[in-house]
Amino acid sequence: MALKTVVIGMLGTTLDRGFSPQRWDRWRPTVALGQHDDLRIDRMELLHGRAHASLAAAVTEDLAKVSPETDVRRHLFELKDPWDFEEVYAALYDFARDYPFDPENEEYLVHITTGTHVIQICLFLLAESRHIPAKLLQTGPSRVRDRDPAGIYGIIDLDLSRYDRIAERYRRQAEGDLNFLKSGIATRNAAFNAMIERIERVGAESAEPILLTGPTGAGKSRMARLVYELRARRRLVSGPFVEVNCATLRGDAAMSALFGHRKGAFTGAAADRTGLLRQADGGVLFLDEVGELGADEQAMLLRAIEEKRFYPLGSDDEVHSDFQLICGTNRPLEKLVAAGRFREDLLARINLWRFRMPGLAERPEDIEPNLEYELEHFAGKTGRRPRFNREARELFLGLATGSSASWRGNFRDLSAVTMRLCTLAGDGRITTDLVREEWERLEDGWQALGGGTPDNAPDDATLLGEVLGDERENLDLFDASQLACVIRECRRARSLSEAGRVLFANSRQAKKNVNDADRLRKYLAKFGLSWEAVQA
Repeated sequence: MALKTVVIGMLGTTLDRGFSPQRWDRWRPTVALGQHDDLRIDRMELLHGRAHASLAAAVTEDLAKVSPETDVRRHLFELKDPWDFEEVYAALYDFARDYPFDPENEEYLVHITTGTHVIQICLFLLAESRHIPAKLLQTGPSRVRDRDPAGIYGIIDLDLSRYDRIAERYRRQAEGDLNFLKSGIATRNAAFNAMIERIERVGAESAEPILLTGPTGAGKSRMARLVYELRARRRLVSGPFVEVNCATLRGDAAMSALFGHRKGAFTGAAADRTGLLRQADGGVLFLDEVGELGADEQAMLLRAIEEKRFYPLGSDDEVHSDFQLICGTNRPLEKLVAAGRFREDLLARINLWRFRMPGLAERPEDIEPNLEYELEHFAGKTGRRPRFNREARELFLGLATGSSASWRGNFRDLSAVTMRLCTLAGDGRITTDLVREEWERLEDGWQALGGGTPDNAPDDATLLGEVLGDERENLDLFDASQLACVIRECRRARSLSEAGRVLFANSRQAKKNVNDADRLRKYLAKFGLSWEAVQA
């Protein structure tokens, strides 16, 4: 047996009266529902206010003339303000809750053409959430000159492919935003890609402060600017991107640069100064090396974040600035708090969204795509496009991803060595001799800075916390130290086997037919860890 068709809709207090301008003069949306030969309506649930009872009765009579088989049931639906979202949604929700839906015998259509825009939106939301188990029915006047009083209609099923195509459009936009945050580089590191997905979500949904940590040269400044540009593309910010390195700010100059000053506030203040916080109004303020801020600047910054107001230096009048704050640091702020050099309440305020930008040595699989990016960047700047020969490329990638490559300067090192290789490739070809020469120069620089491990690399406690969480507290000191060493090597290596070869290089000589990857897998399993968990 065919299902009965039931339409739920609001009385159109203007459109259902009919009006004269041009071709709409004969189209009345509720009445027109009964004038379509291919749309049979068995029952019409018509909602209306007390003040429009007579119009509802007239519409009922006219619908009966054009569609005698349609049973019209009128419902008194009283609203004090049909433009009040909360009131409208609550009233329609109550109606849906009390209505005796019978989906086994009836199919339902929600007419979203009549009523205020707020009513239409609420009907859509209730249908989407399945509080009203219905498809959407949208109608309109005829587009042709014969002024057909039936007009046109369309049925939208939120569960079918049309809705899926809308979701697919949003998915493609999200993928484009992720690619944008990665500067178009096809990064391969799973942990980094997962972090970028989280940053994209936060950048699109939250205006709260973001804290970017990680070693120097890991890309904190670039990521901050990309987050700003992503928000600007989505029209979430209207102001500029303002960047300042806090390590360059000292004394009155720091207060003046950040918060501005009035003429005569201190010696040398010959004119008023706006200040960076005021300049960032409506946009994004990026404070790099935020741990270098002095105590007074930290106190004023905290108030500016929380209240969006502050006093310029030497002024009795507050100024307002509504900006999103992004902070960067390569120093452990918690240790600065413990030493009394950074405010605990400020750290709590800027630490809502925290992302650690990993160093290049922790992302060996991303060196090759980033190398390609640097080659293209050089070509774009100079018009020259040097190329590696096959042997030179293999040599460079082998050295760059090996366990001895510390990449102390991270992407700055990669950019510098790529520029030197391209510049010195006189015939446009980068050779193995040139790679060895420049790699030796790079390693000499690392050694001059104190060896292979950067001072700002994560300590053992931080590293273990990333993979074990609170469980790290249960480890003996010996196990903790050994496990941290293993995790570091795993993150440098491109595979479980490569990490095993490095970790068991000496003992392998005494044990024949030993599988290094299996030994490492079993060692990690003792702590409830897997290769994937360590990498992520």
